This record gives sequence, C-alpha cells and structure tokens, in this order.
Amino acid sequence: MRTIDSLDVKGRRVLVRADLNVPLDGDVITDDGRIRASIPTITELAERGARVIVCAHLGRPKGKVAPQFSLAPVAARLGELLGRPVRFADDVAGESARSVVTALGDGEVALLENLRFEAGEESKDDAARGAFADKLAGLAELYVGDGFGAVHRKHASVYDVPRILPHAAGGLVVAEVEVLKKLTEDTERPYAVVLGGAKVSDKLGVIANLLTKVDRLIIGGGMAYTFLAAQGHEVGNSLLQADQIDQVRGFIAEADKRGVELVLPVDIVAATHFAEDASHEVVEATAIPADREGLDIGPKTRELFTAKLADAKTIFWNGPMGVFEFDAFSGGTRAVAEALIASEGFTVVGGGDSAAAVRKLGLPEDGFSHISTGGGASLEYLEGKTLPGLAALED
Repeated sequence: MRTIDSLDVKGRRVLVRADLNVPLDGDVITDDGRIRASIPTITELAERGARVIVCAHLGRPKGKVAPQFSLAPVAARLGELLGRPVRFADDVAGESARSVVTALGDGEVALLENLRFEAGEESKDDAARGAFADKLAGLAELYVGDGFGAVHRKHASVYDVPRILPHAAGGLVVAEVEVLKKLTEDTERPYAVVLGGAKVSDKLGVIANLLTKVDRLIIGGGMAYTFLAAQGHEVGNSLLQADQIDQVRGFIAEADKRGVELVLPVDIVAATHFAEDASHEVVEATAIPADREGLDIGPKTRELFTAKLADAKTIFWNGPMGVFEFDAFSGGTRAVAEALIASEGFTVVGGGDSAAAVRKLGLPEDGFSHISTGGGASLEYLEGKTLPGLAALED
C-alpha cells in the first residue's frame, strides 16, 4: 500500500475516510478513542497544506437522516483535539458539503455529515453504491483510507471511492496492518490468544484459523459456556448457543490433534439474574446451578489465565471475560488486561469491547503494545479473509 508520504497534497482537496464511530449519550461522547486515533493522519495532512475533507459513519441510521446519529458532536470534539476549527457540512455530498469544501483553504479541515445517511454508502447494488461514490469522489482530488474499523466493509467510501481517486493508506491503517502481520506472519512464540465476548458464532472463522497458528487458546466470556456445554457440563441460564455445540466439539478435537493448549474457565461468578446488583456466588465451572447464569470468570480462572499468559511472547486479546460494564462482574476482564500489561511480550488488544473495557476500567493504554480501533476488521484479517478496504488501497 502507498502511504500518504507518496502524495503531493499541498493545496489539494484530500478526502480522508476515518473511523469516528464513537458511543454517544445524547450528544455527549462517552469514549473518544477512535477520534484520538484519527488525529495524527489528519494533522499531518493539514500541516502539509492539504484541504482535508473527513468523512465517517456513526451508528446504523440505515440510509436515512436520523438526527441522533449526526456527526455534529464529533466535529466539535475533533476540532478540540486538532487544536483548529473543523467546518461541518450538514449533508454528505450535497449543497452544504460542496459549499463547505469550496470554502476550505490550505491546511483547513472539514467534516461531512454521517455517510450512512446516504443509502448508497452501504448498498449491495454496485450501481447504486457507485453512483454515491462518484458524488463523494467529486468533492476531492485525492483519497486517504484511514478508517481501519471499516475496511472489512464493501461500502462506497471504503471500497469504491479509492478506485476512482488517486489514493494512499493513512498512518492508522498502516500501523494496524503492520501489527496484524506480526500476528499472522512473523510471530514470536509462545503465541497465546484470548477470546471472549458473547457468541461463539461471531468467531467461528477466526477460531478455526487460529488453531493452525497459536500455541495456546484461552476462552472466556459468554462464549465459554458453549465450550463447557460441549464438554457435557451444566451451564444453567448462562449464555449458550446450543446450535454451535457440535462445531465447538470439533474445535476441541482439532486443538487436541494439533497440540494447541485449550484453556477454559475452572470457576465462574454465577448470578441469580442479569443485573448489576444481582446476588452472585463463585461456583466450579463444571457445577453451575441450573437456576444461575455466569456473568464473569472466577478468581481461580483469573489466576489460571494470568499464569498461561505470563511466558507468552505474543498475545492477542479480543472480547471481555464477563459483563465488564457492571462493576461486580468486571474482575475477570480486568485480570486479563492486567496480565497483558504485565507481559514483556508483544500485546495486542483487538478493538471493540476489549478496547472499550480498557478505557472504562481506567487502565493505561500505553501498557499495551497496540490497541486496535477495529474489532471486526481485526478478526476478519486473522480469519484470513480479504478485506475490501485494504484490497482497494493496494490497487
């Protein structure tokens, strides 16, 4: 992939596809991590005299204008972090966008309204998507892909626009790809992967691929209960994907065949119901009461997981170990995060809820070698899939 160093940007309109999909409480941004991650590329382009046009999505408005998904609050925060004004267009590629872009001077920055307000952005129809891409590309002379969290989507702003304009990868995308190559091509061992989160079905492909690459696969979170059920254990009211049990049995057999150490919880924090103040107790993972549901890994499991990560030279972690949003059930996720921080190896937090957990739990972000901005994109890369946004940038 070409980098922005290869582009002559001074005085030219540069469309930057960023990932600014941040959580909002009303119009208050509750986690600005993705905005902060976009700052270096935007700053570099502006300081080199580009007329920077940032585009991004927020939420799932499904091709219609929805005020609750406006990027206006993001424009304000972006300006604060950049230390310079950010002009905001109240449409994506219409009259307001054209007016704002035309008024840009060298080194100035604008943000377009939510890309997903336009049905063409996510359309499965190539012609509809292409027509919107033409409008978007018409605003600029150059394209920079820097929204790593969206590169696994075949969307107009990610896939089609770089096929129209001269293009390059932004610094964030370059850094993410370098990290993922370390996890797939040039991996120092022992190599341990920690997977959590709610559903096994979300990670079928990545588990299958990782079983050919890792030394240790550590399973926690909601998906662990399907593994426990596959071994014949009672899981009570815990999250269970019964239709995945046969698939999981296959994973267990494959791990054994390949000599991959599969590490499952040995104890569970089991609650009476799903609530922050639910009564709970620690039980053996093989003896979860039928009327209880697991909401976190227990203290013995935290010690076990920490021990299994202690000598690892490479660690990838994706997915919380429990309901970290509830303080009573955040201990497992904290323990895994702290094990990565304590590690002397190469440690990667795979975006999504894991990255959110690091920030919510107040852990130092610089304690990890890398925190990805794209959970889904990271997983699909590790699964071995071709990511449309990266393929477009490589052309």
